[in-house]
Amino acid sequence: MNATAGIKVQLKQTRIFHGVCLGLAGASFLSGCLVGPDYKKPSSTEVPAQYQDLGTEWKVAEPQANLPRGKWWQIFEDEELNQLEEKASDSNQTFKAEQERFNQARELFNVSRAGLFPHIGVSGSLQRERQSANRPVNGVSTGQPDTFNTYTVPLDLNYELDLWGKVRRGMEASKASEEAAADLVETLRLSIQAEIASDWFTLHSLDDQISLLRTNISVFSKSLELTRNRRKGGIVSDLDVSQAETILRSTEGQLPAIELQRVKLEHALAVLVGEYPSTFRLERRPVSKPPLTLPSGLPSELLERRPDIASAERRMAAANAGIGVAKAAFFPTLRLNGSAGFESVSASSLFSGPSRFWAVGPSLTLPLFEGGQLRARYRQAKFAHEETVADYRQTVLVAFSEVEDNLAAQRLLAEELVSKNAALTSSRKTLEIASNRYRSGLVTFLEVATAQNEELAREQETVRLSAERQIASVALIKALGGGWQKPSK
Repeated sequence: MNATAGIKVQLKQTRIFHGVCLGLAGASFLSGCLVGPDYKKPSSTEVPAQYQDLGTEWKVAEPQANLPRGKWWQIFEDEELNQLEEKASDSNQTFKAEQERFNQARELFNVSRAGLFPHIGVSGSLQRERQSANRPVNGVSTGQPDTFNTYTVPLDLNYELDLWGKVRRGMEASKASEEAAADLVETLRLSIQAEIASDWFTLHSLDDQISLLRTNISVFSKSLELTRNRRKGGIVSDLDVSQAETILRSTEGQLPAIELQRVKLEHALAVLVGEYPSTFRLERRPVSKPPLTLPSGLPSELLERRPDIASAERRMAAANAGIGVAKAAFFPTLRLNGSAGFESVSASSLFSGPSRFWAVGPSLTLPLFEGGQLRARYRQAKFAHEETVADYRQTVLVAFSEVEDNLAAQRLLAEELVSKNAALTSSRKTLEIASNRYRSGLVTFLEVATAQNEELAREQETVRLSAERQIASVALIKALGGGWQKPSK
């Protein structure tokens, strides 16, 4: 028989052999049982009947972190903010790293799935061998050494039948871990988006404060000039001049500190959008956008939208499947092993019919004594699952708290801003009265300086509160998982 014919015979036998193996694999997959607990999502915690600050009823919701959140930042209607958010989704390096971690988790699922199939490999070897001259042949020493070559081309097969669901439980764990990694990507995406929006509002709030300070510096400079002229005329004393100069210089001293805050925020935004701070600039301008309007019925969608809750739930499912993997280790392991190929002492006859060989057979392994290792691993898996349950419940509690915090912030900051605006109006009236009295020579400049300081402080408070309301709106959107738009069908 020539080499080509030998190869054809061998390949035919190999295909039959593989078909039998795959048939057994399919049968084991269909008929094998799954040990360990089936996954059931626990109740998160005792849910309150309504929000403290909204009065909207809760509903029990399944995690739906995969639902599209949309470009929630567009509600603020600012093109500059829109551009920053879009750029960050393409260029933020922290987000890209998280995406690669998700890709790794996805491939780990493919690795675990490979356990359902036989492992087949082919190799080739050449071995030069010398046998002992004193080796026994039929109990008698040959007295002659023997040196020869051995050519081997084997095809090996190894397959562990998944009788107890060890591989399938491993697949469950890997799939749940993959989904948790995907939710972590969304969690980071939402966090970056919210940080950009918050920093952006803060930065332009500083622009408002800088503009306010420069306006007041201009006013205080004119006031100082007026006071100096009055001093030259003998109308006021040096004390009035000193007080006017003090308020001017203290106001000027606030400017560098605020400028430094703005520079740091601009650099932080540059990093978030994947640019070098030296080449990144944002136009100085005020932001006067209306506060977010909260729609009714909003709280019921919390659990459906937050990706961190979905991620915690998927980690819990992965840990539950890990219990099944650990439990399957207590049961017998049945493997199907096989080998087929060619072996010869001559390269010219390696692929001939007589050179072929094959062997096939099952092996059964049953753990009898492991020094408590298997039980320890099983208990470890159960404790790991309980840990993820606690983490999940804590994540839900924190989510409820964050929404409550930001609902309260929306309401209380609005109330505070109303009061501060009233105080600002009053302080402006006080300054006007004090200035008129000073011009009439009824009071010293101390009364004017006090009124000026008070009016500036009230103006700064209203600017700060306006920014805080916008930042609280961003925080509320983040707490709700990225907005409340209805998902696309």
